[in-house]
Amino acid sequence: MSIITLTTDYGLKDHFVGALKGKLLTEYPEAVIVDISHHIDAFNIAEAAYIIGAAYGSFPKGTVHLIGVDIELSSQNQHIAMQWNDQYFVCADNGILSMLIQKIVPQKLVTINIHDRLPSDATDLDVFVKVACHLAKGGLLNVIGKEISTIKEVTELQAVAQDNQIKGYVIYSDHLGNAVTNISKKLFLEMGKGRPYEIKFKNQTIKTILPKYSDIVISEKYSWKDYEGEKLAIFNEAGFLEIAIFRSNPDTVGSASSLLGLTYRDLVTIDFKN
Repeated sequence: MSIITLTTDYGLKDHFVGALKGKLLTEYPEAVIVDISHHIDAFNIAEAAYIIGAAYGSFPKGTVHLIGVDIELSSQNQHIAMQWNDQYFVCADNGILSMLIQKIVPQKLVTINIHDRLPSDATDLDVFVKVACHLAKGGLLNVIGKEISTIKEVTELQAVAQDNQIKGYVIYSDHLGNAVTNISKKLFLEMGKGRPYEIKFKNQTIKTILPKYSDIVISEKYSWKDYEGEKLAIFNEAGFLEIAIFRSNPDTVGSASSLLGLTYRDLVTIDFKN
Protein backbone atom coordinates (compact mmCIF):
# COMPACT_ATOMS: atom_id res chain seq x y z
CA MET A 1 0.00 0.00 0.00
CA SER A 2 1.39 3.40 -1.03
CA ILE A 3 -0.06 6.44 0.71
CA ILE A 4 0.02 10.00 -0.60
CA THR A 5 -1.35 12.70 1.72
CA LEU A 6 -2.55 16.12 0.61
CA THR A 7 -2.26 19.39 2.50
CA THR A 8 -3.22 22.51 0.55
CA ASP A 9 -4.72 25.97 0.75
CA TYR A 10 -7.11 25.19 -2.13
CA GLY A 11 -10.32 24.93 -0.11
CA LEU A 12 -13.15 22.67 -1.24
CA LYS A 13 -15.37 25.05 -3.19
CA ASP A 14 -13.38 24.90 -6.41
CA HIS A 15 -12.27 22.03 -8.61
CA PHE A 16 -8.60 22.05 -7.61
CA VAL A 17 -8.62 19.27 -5.01
CA GLY A 18 -10.65 16.94 -7.20
CA ALA A 19 -8.40 17.64 -10.17
CA LEU A 20 -5.29 17.00 -8.06
CA LYS A 21 -6.63 13.62 -6.99
CA GLY A 22 -7.50 12.82 -10.58
CA LYS A 23 -3.95 13.56 -11.70
CA LEU A 24 -2.51 11.40 -8.93
CA LEU A 25 -4.76 8.47 -9.79
CA THR A 26 -4.00 8.82 -13.50
CA GLU A 27 -0.29 8.63 -12.72
CA TYR A 28 -0.63 5.92 -10.05
CA PRO A 29 -4.05 4.20 -9.88
CA GLU A 30 -3.06 2.05 -6.89
CA ALA A 31 -2.21 5.02 -4.67
CA VAL A 32 -4.16 5.54 -1.44
CA ILE A 33 -4.89 9.27 -1.19
CA VAL A 34 -5.54 10.78 2.23
CA ASP A 35 -6.64 14.38 2.81
CA ILE A 36 -4.97 16.03 5.79
CA SER A 37 -6.37 19.52 5.19
CA HIS A 38 -7.39 21.77 2.32
CA HIS A 39 -8.27 24.73 4.53
CA ILE A 40 -4.81 26.12 5.21
CA ASP A 41 -5.05 29.91 5.09
CA ALA A 42 -3.75 31.15 1.73
CA PHE A 43 0.06 31.09 1.58
CA ASN A 44 0.28 30.49 5.35
CA ILE A 45 3.42 28.37 5.64
CA ALA A 46 3.45 28.41 9.46
CA GLU A 47 -0.03 26.91 9.57
CA ALA A 48 0.90 24.34 6.92
CA ALA A 49 4.00 23.31 8.88
CA TYR A 50 1.98 22.92 12.08
CA ILE A 51 -0.74 20.81 10.42
CA ILE A 52 1.80 18.53 8.73
CA GLY A 53 3.82 18.24 11.93
CA ALA A 54 0.73 17.29 13.90
CA ALA A 55 -0.39 14.66 11.39
CA TYR A 56 2.58 12.95 9.76
CA GLY A 57 3.49 10.82 12.77
CA SER A 58 0.21 8.94 12.43
CA PHE A 59 1.23 7.55 9.03
CA PRO A 60 3.40 4.52 8.26
CA LYS A 61 6.95 4.64 6.95
CA GLY A 62 7.19 5.45 3.26
CA THR A 63 4.19 7.77 3.20
CA VAL A 64 4.53 10.68 0.76
CA HIS A 65 3.20 14.07 1.89
CA LEU A 66 2.36 16.49 -0.92
CA ILE A 67 2.13 20.06 0.40
CA GLY A 68 0.38 22.44 -1.98
CA VAL A 69 0.92 25.79 -0.28
CA ASP A 70 2.77 28.65 -2.01
CA ILE A 71 4.21 26.33 -4.65
CA GLU A 72 4.85 28.66 -7.61
CA LEU A 73 8.35 28.03 -8.93
CA SER A 74 10.69 31.03 -8.95
CA SER A 75 14.33 31.87 -8.33
CA GLN A 76 13.40 32.41 -4.68
CA ASN A 77 11.05 29.44 -4.38
CA GLN A 78 12.50 26.19 -5.65
CA HIS A 79 10.75 22.83 -5.57
CA ILE A 80 12.22 20.32 -3.12
CA ALA A 81 11.67 16.81 -1.80
CA MET A 82 12.85 15.47 1.52
CA GLN A 83 13.16 12.14 3.29
CA TRP A 84 12.76 12.61 7.04
CA ASN A 85 11.76 10.13 9.75
CA ASP A 86 11.38 7.54 6.96
CA GLN A 87 8.67 9.57 5.23
CA TYR A 88 8.75 11.86 2.20
CA PHE A 89 7.72 15.49 1.85
CA VAL A 90 7.22 17.30 -1.47
CA CYS A 91 6.77 21.06 -1.42
CA ALA A 92 8.30 24.41 -2.30
CA ASP A 93 11.39 25.67 -0.51
CA ASN A 94 9.43 28.48 1.14
CA GLY A 95 10.28 27.75 4.77
CA ILE A 96 7.67 25.07 5.49
CA LEU A 97 10.20 22.27 5.90
CA SER A 98 12.56 24.33 8.07
CA MET A 99 9.66 25.04 10.42
CA LEU A 100 8.66 21.36 10.38
CA ILE A 101 12.03 19.77 11.09
CA GLN A 102 13.57 22.75 12.96
CA LYS A 103 17.17 21.76 13.73
CA ILE A 104 16.85 18.06 12.94
CA VAL A 105 18.93 16.94 9.95
CA PRO A 106 16.86 15.19 7.25
CA GLN A 107 17.88 11.80 5.89
CA LYS A 108 18.08 13.18 2.37
CA LEU A 109 17.12 16.43 0.66
CA VAL A 110 16.99 17.27 -3.05
CA THR A 111 16.02 20.17 -5.24
CA ILE A 112 13.64 18.83 -7.91
CA ASN A 113 15.05 19.06 -11.44
CA ILE A 114 12.57 17.20 -13.65
CA HIS A 115 10.76 20.27 -14.97
CA ASP A 116 12.32 20.03 -18.43
CA ARG A 117 11.26 16.36 -18.69
CA LEU A 118 7.57 17.28 -18.52
CA PRO A 119 5.37 18.81 -21.26
CA SER A 120 5.87 22.55 -21.80
CA ASP A 121 2.40 23.27 -20.41
CA ALA A 122 2.98 21.31 -17.19
CA THR A 123 2.05 23.20 -14.03
CA ASP A 124 3.86 23.35 -10.71
CA LEU A 125 1.26 20.91 -9.41
CA ASP A 126 2.02 18.49 -12.26
CA VAL A 127 5.63 18.45 -11.09
CA PHE A 128 4.56 17.62 -7.54
CA VAL A 129 2.23 14.88 -8.79
CA LYS A 130 5.01 13.27 -10.84
CA VAL A 131 7.45 13.39 -7.90
CA ALA A 132 4.94 12.18 -5.31
CA CYS A 133 3.92 9.21 -7.44
CA HIS A 134 7.55 8.35 -8.21
CA LEU A 135 8.36 8.24 -4.49
CA ALA A 136 5.16 6.37 -3.61
CA LYS A 137 6.15 3.67 -6.10
CA GLY A 138 9.47 3.26 -4.31
CA GLY A 139 11.55 5.51 -6.55
CA LEU A 140 14.74 7.19 -5.35
CA LEU A 141 15.12 10.87 -4.57
CA ASN A 142 18.28 11.28 -6.65
CA VAL A 143 16.31 10.29 -9.78
CA ILE A 144 14.10 13.37 -9.52
CA GLY A 145 16.47 15.86 -7.93
CA LYS A 146 19.94 17.03 -7.06
CA GLU A 147 21.04 16.52 -3.48
CA ILE A 148 21.36 19.68 -1.38
CA SER A 149 22.30 20.30 2.25
CA THR A 150 20.34 23.42 3.20
CA ILE A 151 16.83 24.76 2.89
CA LYS A 152 15.28 28.17 3.37
CA GLU A 153 14.91 28.98 7.05
CA VAL A 154 12.13 31.07 8.56
CA THR A 155 13.10 32.60 11.89
CA GLU A 156 10.53 35.35 12.46
CA LEU A 157 7.89 33.00 13.91
CA GLN A 158 10.18 30.67 15.82
CA ALA A 159 9.73 30.38 19.58
CA VAL A 160 12.72 31.84 21.45
CA ALA A 161 13.90 31.07 25.00
CA GLN A 162 16.01 33.71 26.71
CA ASP A 163 16.46 35.32 30.16
CA ASN A 164 13.85 33.21 31.98
CA GLN A 165 11.26 33.80 29.27
CA ILE A 166 9.91 31.90 26.29
CA LYS A 167 8.52 34.12 23.57
CA GLY A 168 6.22 32.50 21.02
CA TYR A 169 3.38 33.27 18.68
CA VAL A 170 -0.06 32.03 17.74
CA ILE A 171 0.41 30.03 14.54
CA TYR A 172 -2.99 28.38 14.14
CA SER A 173 -6.63 28.63 15.23
CA ASP A 174 -8.55 25.37 15.01
CA HIS A 175 -12.22 24.96 14.11
CA LEU A 176 -13.21 25.52 17.75
CA GLY A 177 -11.27 28.76 17.88
CA ASN A 178 -8.50 27.39 20.11
CA ALA A 179 -5.25 29.33 19.65
CA VAL A 180 -2.23 27.07 19.04
CA THR A 181 1.22 28.56 19.65
CA ASN A 182 4.64 27.47 18.48
CA ILE A 183 5.83 26.97 22.07
CA SER A 184 6.59 23.26 22.41
CA LYS A 185 6.30 21.19 25.56
CA LYS A 186 9.92 20.15 25.05
CA LEU A 187 11.11 23.76 25.11
CA PHE A 188 8.89 24.52 28.12
CA LEU A 189 10.34 21.62 30.14
CA GLU A 190 13.94 22.41 29.16
CA MET A 191 13.56 26.07 30.08
CA GLY A 192 11.29 25.77 33.10
CA LYS A 193 12.97 22.97 35.04
CA GLY A 194 9.94 22.77 37.34
CA ARG A 195 9.87 26.48 38.22
CA PRO A 196 6.66 28.53 38.71
CA TYR A 197 5.57 30.41 35.61
CA GLU A 198 3.00 32.75 34.13
CA ILE A 199 1.62 32.65 30.61
CA LYS A 200 0.91 36.16 29.32
CA PHE A 201 -0.98 37.39 26.27
CA LYS A 202 -3.28 40.30 25.43
CA ASN A 203 -3.15 41.63 29.03
CA GLN A 204 -4.29 38.21 30.26
CA THR A 205 -2.47 35.76 32.54
CA ILE A 206 -2.71 31.99 33.05
CA LYS A 207 -0.65 30.40 35.83
CA THR A 208 -1.29 26.70 35.24
CA ILE A 209 -1.01 24.44 32.20
CA LEU A 210 -3.58 21.68 32.62
CA PRO A 211 -2.99 18.03 31.64
CA LYS A 212 -6.33 18.01 29.81
CA TYR A 213 -9.32 20.29 29.23
CA SER A 214 -11.61 18.73 31.84
CA ASP A 215 -9.07 19.33 34.62
CA ILE A 216 -10.37 22.88 34.81
CA VAL A 217 -13.32 21.44 36.78
CA ILE A 218 -11.93 21.49 40.32
CA SER A 219 -15.08 21.36 42.44
CA GLU A 220 -17.72 18.67 42.68
CA LYS A 221 -20.20 21.38 43.69
CA TYR A 222 -20.29 22.74 40.16
CA SER A 223 -21.05 21.02 36.86
CA TRP A 224 -19.05 21.33 33.65
CA LYS A 225 -21.66 23.82 32.50
CA ASP A 226 -20.55 26.25 35.22
CA TYR A 227 -17.01 26.28 33.85
CA GLU A 228 -17.95 26.95 30.23
CA GLY A 229 -16.23 30.07 28.96
CA GLU A 230 -13.24 29.85 31.32
CA LYS A 231 -9.82 30.30 29.73
CA LEU A 232 -7.20 27.58 30.07
CA ALA A 233 -3.89 26.37 28.70
CA ILE A 234 -2.81 22.85 27.75
CA PHE A 235 -0.19 21.15 25.63
CA ASN A 236 -2.17 19.64 22.77
CA GLU A 237 -1.65 16.23 21.16
CA ALA A 238 0.94 17.71 18.82
CA GLY A 239 2.95 18.90 21.83
CA PHE A 240 2.36 22.65 21.50
CA LEU A 241 0.94 25.16 23.97
CA GLU A 242 -2.71 25.87 23.26
CA ILE A 243 -4.81 28.69 24.73
CA ALA A 244 -8.44 27.65 24.82
CA ILE A 245 -11.88 28.31 26.23
CA PHE A 246 -13.39 25.36 28.11
CA ARG A 247 -16.03 23.67 25.95
CA SER A 248 -15.67 26.47 23.44
CA ASN A 249 -18.09 26.93 20.60
CA PRO A 250 -17.56 29.92 18.32
CA ASP A 251 -21.33 30.11 17.75
CA THR A 252 -22.44 29.98 21.41
CA VAL A 253 -19.94 30.04 24.28
CA GLY A 254 -17.23 31.78 22.28
CA SER A 255 -13.59 30.87 21.70
CA ALA A 256 -10.02 31.98 22.36
CA SER A 257 -10.24 33.90 19.11
CA SER A 258 -13.47 35.72 19.91
CA LEU A 259 -13.27 36.07 23.71
CA LEU A 260 -9.54 36.58 24.16
CA GLY A 261 -8.79 38.21 20.82
CA LEU A 262 -6.01 35.77 19.98
CA THR A 263 -5.25 35.57 16.28
CA TYR A 264 -2.42 34.53 13.98
CA ARG A 265 1.00 36.02 14.92
CA ASP A 266 -0.16 37.32 18.32
CA LEU A 267 2.57 37.25 20.96
CA VAL A 268 2.40 34.73 23.84
CA THR A 269 5.10 34.61 26.52
CA ILE A 270 5.90 32.31 29.44
CA ASP A 271 7.79 34.01 32.27
CA PHE A 272 9.61 31.76 34.73
CA LYS A 273 10.40 32.78 38.29
CA ASN A 274 13.86 32.25 39.76
